[in-house]
Amino acid sequence: MVRYGSASSWGNLEFAPDDVKGQFRVVAGNIDDGDFVMHAMQGIDVVCHLAALIAIPYSYVAPRSYVRTNVEGTLNVVEAARRLSVRRVVHTSTSEVYGTAVRVPIDEEHPLQGQSPYSASKIGADKIAESYYRSFDTGVVTLRPFNTFGPRQSARAFIPTIISQALTQDVIKLGSLTPERDMTFVTDTVAGFVAASVTPGIEGQTINLGTGSTYTIGHFAERILKLMGVEKEIVADTARMRPDKSEVLKLVSDNALAAKLMGWSPQVDLDEGLRQSIEFIRRNIHLYRPAVYTV
Repeated sequence: MVRYGSASSWGNLEFAPDDVKGQFRVVAGNIDDGDFVMHAMQGIDVVCHLAALIAIPYSYVAPRSYVRTNVEGTLNVVEAARRLSVRRVVHTSTSEVYGTAVRVPIDEEHPLQGQSPYSASKIGADKIAESYYRSFDTGVVTLRPFNTFGPRQSARAFIPTIISQALTQDVIKLGSLTPERDMTFVTDTVAGFVAASVTPGIEGQTINLGTGSTYTIGHFAERILKLMGVEKEIVADTARMRPDKSEVLKLVSDNALAAKLMGWSPQVDLDEGLRQSIEFIRRNIHLYRPAVYTV
């Protein structure tokens, strides 16, 4: 399912090879529309629910839209699953629900902290999904990816921001350089969704997907510039910073449960993932606006 729009865009699905495009059906609609969701899920055995508003800075601007999309949208999905007897719903959470780590590595029992309207909406979505498993035995599995990156990532994320600016600007402007992030390459995250879709007996589980390693934003910027073979000034732009109490200072996953229940572990080396991201953005720089702060 893709978001409905008059441009009839398939988003990143447009990059799929022609022979792959013929193997899936695209339905345009809105996750906020319960009737549409019910119609789209008819006859479906497994639903991977990734529909969400995810940009944290924009959640400061339009918080109500995050509740409608992330909480009510998730309600629409699990309610349709209940009524249609869908075998499994793989619900997408986020490491942001943990907030700044109070202990590391972060396991699935770590306290939840709503440090932004986005993270609060995802906590609400997670609890809606959990309630349907507990109340109606709906086959929900919740995956909690730590930060995912790779080719085709949107301009709002910090790795595309670094790369696109490095290709076109004299100075790399970022928000705070000190928060630490656990970055998983997109193919590893996808492998986690596939495993969660087919592994038997994991209904009701919440499972982290992450590498177990963490680096600062500043470190990623320096690492990317080194891989690109360029030297540029890196500055912290106050206009791009989160409010102090909202910033998540450290995220690092405990992925032992994913390994135990699904046999999942990350396979792609960080630098290899960064190289693939650099190459994609270099070829498609027209998709980005490096001089504009994308919220």
